[in-house]
Amino acid sequence: MYSEIKIEALFDLTQTAAEDLLVQFEYPWEVLPHIKDFILELGATLSPEEYNQLADDIWISKEATIAPSAHISGPCIIMSGTEVRHCAFIRGSALVGKDCVVGNSTELKNVILFNNVQVPHFNYVGDSILGYCAHMGAGSITSNIKSDKTDVTIYGLDQPIHTHLTKVGALIGDYVEVGCNSVLNPGAIIGRKSSIYPLSMVRGLIPENSIFKSNSGMIVARMEKATV
Repeated sequence: MYSEIKIEALFDLTQTAAEDLLVQFEYPWEVLPHIKDFILELGATLSPEEYNQLADDIWISKEATIAPSAHISGPCIIMSGTEVRHCAFIRGSALVGKDCVVGNSTELKNVILFNNVQVPHFNYVGDSILGYCAHMGAGSITSNIKSDKTDVTIYGLDQPIHTHLTKVGALIGDYVEVGCNSVLNPGAIIGRKSSIYPLSMVRGLIPENSIFKSNSGMIVARMEKATV
């Protein structure tokens, strides 16, 4: 049921250290309440030859680059090749994969970033999962709580799905491109290889291989490039 929003449809699990967590669940929002405990369990297994442990619950790869002005709260794991830039704010419960960019004034909270994710400029990413090679344009954010503080519902399917969670940001599949200054509303799900136009307000499911056009809210299928 609803195969297009299952974890296996959105993500390549070989591209995250959270594979052992994700395989325990069917849908991605089910993972969110367990990120903190998983980071603590995984962190305890990391080699001190490869990771610096800055506090009881913060592990940073010796091959990561962290700006002196960045603020990192635990629990947190930052993996090799990742760059955390000037004034980034990692509030905790963040598993940041390999070769990622966490940019200037970007804030992370209760997230899994797969390998090669870029959140490089003024982004807020909370209670969310970003798949392999996902990219958020400057100023784009995940809104993770409704204005009335009720449970988040997933829309865009035959019938709404109740998450029974008050905080759910965006579940973003592999290779997704989110345009600058877009807002992904609570419970937004973006399928693999889809693109969101700049200045968009997104709600519900955007199927894989789609383009969401901000001026009309229209979703169109992505055309395959012709081969010669």
